Amino acid sequence: MTRRVLVRDRAIGGGAPVVVQSMCNTKTTDVEATVAQIERLERAGCEIVRVAVPDMPAAHALPAILERISIPLVADIHFDHRLALAAVDAGVDKLRLNPGNITDPAKIEDVARAAADAGIPIRVGANSGSLAPDYTDEHGHATARGLVDSAMNEIRLLERIGFEEIVVSLKATDVRMTIEANREIARETDYPLHIGVTEAGTLHEGSIRSAIGLGLLLSEGIGDTIRVSLAGDPVEEVRVAYEILRSLGLRQRGIDLHVCPTCGRTRIDLASIAEGVRAELGDIVEPLHVALMGCIVNGLGEVRDADVGLVGGDGVGSIYIDGTLADAEIPEGKLVRETIRYVRERLEKGGGT
Repeated sequence: MTRRVLVRDRAIGGGAPVVVQSMCNTKTTDVEATVAQIERLERAGCEIVRVAVPDMPAAHALPAILERISIPLVADIHFDHRLALAAVDAGVDKLRLNPGNITDPAKIEDVARAAADAGIPIRVGANSGSLAPDYTDEHGHATARGLVDSAMNEIRLLERIGFEEIVVSLKATDVRMTIEANREIARETDYPLHIGVTEAGTLHEGSIRSAIGLGLLLSEGIGDTIRVSLAGDPVEEVRVAYEILRSLGLRQRGIDLHVCPTCGRTRIDLASIAEGVRAELGDIVEPLHVALMGCIVNGLGEVRDADVGLVGGDGVGSIYIDGTLADAEIPEGKLVRETIRYVRERLEKGGGT
């Protein structure tokens, strides 16, 4: 088991549930846009949020953001250690430092002392795209071992001055390199690990790559907090993260929606019905198992295990609650509305299975 590190009141490691993180893609100096995005992320289930601090104006915007949000805020720092010091002064809850572009031991130690005085942790975040030359191979390419060595070097610098409130992340665009690096560092340190596949891609390919990389590591007990890195709306990162965790039985939040893939037996537009149900139930945080099935072949068995289930017929559908038929022969045009109604009524009676 890894150590426990607190980010404000949010525990990472030490047996705590895997924490879901994301990062704003707004300009940090645009306080209104950044706060609005953080609020959307929090509603989606984000538990720690990170913002870029590329310059002093961004650092100076941090207090205004902090006073308007409720989840812990991480300052993402590269190149200039003075930005980290300014972020500490601003009151952030955690720092992310990149050992690939802040390499001067004296500057790293200055930041660590400031963080220690403020009582905030540091994430040592090594990325394959920004490794210092000392940690690449003879052709200048990143390796799993280079990621490990880069992070461990900075960890030793922090430990040398007694700083141990550390979270570690090793991320690569290559899924296999990410897995190998995290397996190696998990054998070498007990600091909690933040895992993710960096620059994973758009929603489609990024979700797949992240599910494979994070899923394999999490199934081995490696990873205390995760970020799914996707190009686009960061709210989708949170949704995908929870789906990965739910698939492994590690976290339960919101609707667990199971939909049959459909075949020639299906006589309703199940894909559209599923999308309509999913879109209308995005506000639900209580766990609930919903099964939407196109015919009776597997449908009756699936809805028996669901809190709310739909089995399609020829232009109609039947809805089951806790495996018992509740409503039959509902016209196809009303199935989205009626499924949503039954889901919300089921939630009013108590949580799901």
